[in-house]
Amino acid sequence: MAKKSPVVIDLKFGRASVTAALGNAFAGREVIDMALPENAGRDLSGIPYAVVWKPDPQLFARAGDLKVIFSGGAGVDHILSAYELPDLPVVRFVDRSLTDRMSEWVVLQALAHLRRVPAYAVQQRARVWHEIDPQPEARDVTVGIMGLGVLGQDAARKLKVMGFNVIGWSRTAKMIDGIKTFDAAGLDAFLGGTDILVGLLPLTPDTRGIYDARLFARLRQGGALGKPVFINAGRGGSQVEVDVVAALEKGVLGGASLDVFEREPLSPESPLWGMESVIVTPHAAAASDVRALFAHVEEQIERFESGMSLQHVVDRKAGY
Repeated sequence: MAKKSPVVIDLKFGRASVTAALGNAFAGREVIDMALPENAGRDLSGIPYAVVWKPDPQLFARAGDLKVIFSGGAGVDHILSAYELPDLPVVRFVDRSLTDRMSEWVVLQALAHLRRVPAYAVQQRARVWHEIDPQPEARDVTVGIMGLGVLGQDAARKLKVMGFNVIGWSRTAKMIDGIKTFDAAGLDAFLGGTDILVGLLPLTPDTRGIYDARLFARLRQGGALGKPVFINAGRGGSQVEVDVVAALEKGVLGGASLDVFEREPLSPESPLWGMESVIVTPHAAAASDVRALFAHVEEQIERFESGMSLQHVVDRKAGY
């Protein structure tokens, strides 16, 4: 039997999960883990596969014989925007566990704002017993999702199960059963009918800074929640944080749930931490399951080596 080609990994995740996952991954292949000190100066020539998440900037120059690059997450902007990449296929991570985790977080945040969780948390700390009125139902609220890829479509379906009216927007038209969708030309109509805006867009030149004061001003005012809510678990670079803060302070937005930020970790000085209507999570909405990631990479390598086409290959021009 021919010897299997090696794999290099450079993943800036929790080391315990990576080490545990490697125990049952890549059978018959040598794995060069760049987090280990003994691999710091290692010759990486002859290695065809790299699995990366925010890798060392020199990795791609040192591994000059790569054939495929695998992203350690659903997003690939960290690779496309920060490195001089060889002209190779970049494969993004698509997996049920990651998709489910993202949808769980989105549904949780939509329900939290529907049921006034931030306001009740304030009352709890102040030991105030007061029922907040009115209390709309999910069916009274329209959730608009920007970004209708795998994550957006799954979140849309699960929000509908909870009773929300769901609409969607993407740059190019998408057809999704039971969900009204809009393309780039329909952005104003989409925003004008949205009570809870969910951001699940990839980060591209077209989407950088898209969530700004002008966009927030076009969301529906006076809906079932009174003021619109902004939920973002896509990419931090897609939001203008000074505009998010200003919209909250001025009452253009009634609340927000943010998992991603322009700079991470979020600065302790950011006013977002102290805003009572804001829920902050530390880019934890859909942490990659490392075992699932390695199984995904193994499947794609087997396809590649058997002459089949790779799945989930990034369109480098589109950025996702």
